[in-house]
Amino acid sequence: MTSALSGCKVAILVADGFEQIEMTSPREALENAGAQTVLISPNPDRVRGWQFTQWGDEFEVDVPVDQAEASDYDALLLPGGLMSPDKLRRNPAVQRFVRAFFEQGKPVGSLCHGPWTLIDAGVVKGRRVTSYHTVATDLRNAGAQWVDEPVVVDRGLVTSRGPDDLTAFNVKLIEAIYERRQARQRAA
Repeated sequence: MTSALSGCKVAILVADGFEQIEMTSPREALENAGAQTVLISPNPDRVRGWQFTQWGDEFEVDVPVDQAEASDYDALLLPGGLMSPDKLRRNPAVQRFVRAFFEQGKPVGSLCHGPWTLIDAGVVKGRRVTSYHTVATDLRNAGAQWVDEPVVVDRGLVTSRGPDDLTAFNVKLIEAIYERRQARQRAA
């Protein structure tokens, strides 16, 4: 699937403190599959990753979230980590942006603590999901069916537990984007 996602544009939404490998690994996989990735953040210029126990690298923000529109993208990626999802979930512009992907039926990938943002956006009720184990109760309380599996796909929502499951997550996220693209081409 070297160019399976050629012409696709994927939004990656992060705030300071995202788990760096949960952004860089899927980003690399998406780009290797032909997609263009766009880093979106409440931060206007740069955002800083977290590498397990310490601050990581800084990355240039392509589009501030308050200027981003879901209609400009084919899919959304929400990396986890503890700090970034906690900051994102409380931001009204983030909630609007995330909800729009679900309203438009576009694939969304979320890892680790990333589903916190989905909870506050009000989009997990009735969905089968996974996450880092400490988010399980929050997801259940929001009406989701939480399972302890490496990766779960439910109607275009791809969730995973964390860094140890990145290989499986990356494959399923690319498949979800590709399948939606194929379905839209058949319908056209």
